[in-house]
Amino acid sequence: MSAFKAYDFRGVFEKDFTLEDIYRIGFFLPKLLNVNKVLVGRDMRTSSPAIFESLTRGITDAGVDVYDMGLTTTPMVYYFTAKHGFDASVMITASHNPKEHNGLKVSTTNALPVGYDTGLGKLEQMIKETPHPVENKGKVIAHDVKAEYLEFQRQFSYDISNLKIAMDCSNGMSSILVKDLFGNAPVYMYDDLDGTFPHHEANPLEPQNVKDLQALVLKEKADIGVIYDGDADRVMFVDEKGTFIPPDLMIAVLGMYFINEKGVQGKVIQDIRTSKSVTEYINKLGREVYIWRVGRAYAALKLREIDGAFGGEFAGHYYFRDFYYSDSAMIASQVILHVVSEMKKKGISVSQLIAQIATYANSGEVNFKIEKKKEAMEAMKEHFMGAEKATEFMDFDGYRIEFPDWWFNVRPSNTEPYLRLLMEAKSQELLDAKMAEAKKVLEQFM
Repeated sequence: MSAFKAYDFRGVFEKDFTLEDIYRIGFFLPKLLNVNKVLVGRDMRTSSPAIFESLTRGITDAGVDVYDMGLTTTPMVYYFTAKHGFDASVMITASHNPKEHNGLKVSTTNALPVGYDTGLGKLEQMIKETPHPVENKGKVIAHDVKAEYLEFQRQFSYDISNLKIAMDCSNGMSSILVKDLFGNAPVYMYDDLDGTFPHHEANPLEPQNVKDLQALVLKEKADIGVIYDGDADRVMFVDEKGTFIPPDLMIAVLGMYFINEKGVQGKVIQDIRTSKSVTEYINKLGREVYIWRVGRAYAALKLREIDGAFGGEFAGHYYFRDFYYSDSAMIASQVILHVVSEMKKKGISVSQLIAQIATYANSGEVNFKIEKKKEAMEAMKEHFMGAEKATEFMDFDGYRIEFPDWWFNVRPSNTEPYLRLLMEAKSQELLDAKMAEAKKVLEQFM
């Protein structure tokens, strides 16, 4: 089934999966994870109520109780999975995908992600069997946890009243929390729940989806703009000039808090696409960086394995030891706004702060439509490593190959005929030259 992905279950509703598929997943999930209760939350998409009904009917037909969190953010499900001792949880969401999409994010004990390699693949095989409902069906139990969650989140709340903040909730799930945490001071936009996403899609990585926030920042003369994705597990930022800030650079800003201010020990995790500016900045703060694979299914497990302090990704996920090694956009946004507030007291704007961190020219992720992705990757490796001695070579999530003054990551898309290339160099001139060279290598495969 095309909806089973590496990290989760996701696709176009009634095209890539049906309600019958959802029922079967609900029925066989308790057997897969060997549980007698499942925590379930859902986002505001128009298909989420029907998916919830089918999923919970499957779970209860298997004789297992459902604890219903109602409308919730994805990180809330992670938190209460671990906090309340659930060995299975499901968040009904398609995160940042368009309105026609939906899906399931499955977690197990301690909010560990269940990806294709750690259970979803087996579940895909199990749902081909015929469900046989039990006589003693499970119950659906309301599980209201918002007050408890806000109490936890407020440990990261600070007086940031000196800031003018523009905030775009993308008509997504962040709307249920932001006013409780930030009050009425920010200038909010698109803060009502609407699963049709009438203003823009809930994916802040796409430049067109950030334009309204950028305009609001300039109109209101805000110090910073904040934008969340649909299920509020990702957050991104715009500086006072309306310039979008690459999300990986905010790992360094988090370091100012967790390392400089709080003295937290442990390695900092980043994904293979993250700027070397971040690595070098964290090293200057006295901490080691661990580079790992893209996606929560890998990052959360690795952060737990190494007992890392915190971490982040190029796509705007930020992971925290105190959040059961899971990602939380609310912790990230509160901490980053606190750092920005303290910097403003010193006369340092957001753009000036980021300029202190970003010491490399960066291409961003560039997509090349290529069918023979493996062959193209090998050609890139052979061309550049044949011409210059590499200082680092990493071969997970494609290749990350580093040289004294520049580096690149080339990785295949798991779902599309695209090869993704990201480059950085110590100067724009060197970056332009290396990118032109790379395009010549790749064009023979296009």
